[in-house]
Amino acid sequence: MNVMELREDMKYSKSHEWVKEEGDEVVIGLTDYAQSELGDLVFVNLPEEGDELTVGESFADVESVKAVSDVYAPVSGVVSEINEELLDTPELINEAPYDAWFVKVKEISEKEELLSAGEYQAFVESEKE
Repeated sequence: MNVMELREDMKYSKSHEWVKEEGDEVVIGLTDYAQSELGDLVFVNLPEEGDELTVGESFADVESVKAVSDVYAPVSGVVSEINEELLDTPELINEAPYDAWFVKVKEISEKEELLSAGEYQAFVESEKE
């Protein structure tokens, strides 16, 4: 079994996104577990700066050789920046999922119940059973 990488300084959602707080913004990406389950990513569809995210709703999607999967917003807020590099090189998500962020979000009005690294690991283990 692959050992998934988790970082203690991040929070995680049950839909397999990671969230990192940076001042009054949060940075969002896909977890190591998610990218390994999806396989080689070939395309990413991101929102635009200024778009509003709603907690629990899809804000982006990733396409692998297997399928297209939605990426869900763990917070509600406004997109302040997108990672344009991913549009040209989506494989960065497979190579370094915790460096390949999708969006930065400001004006956060709502947050999902986010999990610590340990809680997320326990959740993933329970999903596999």
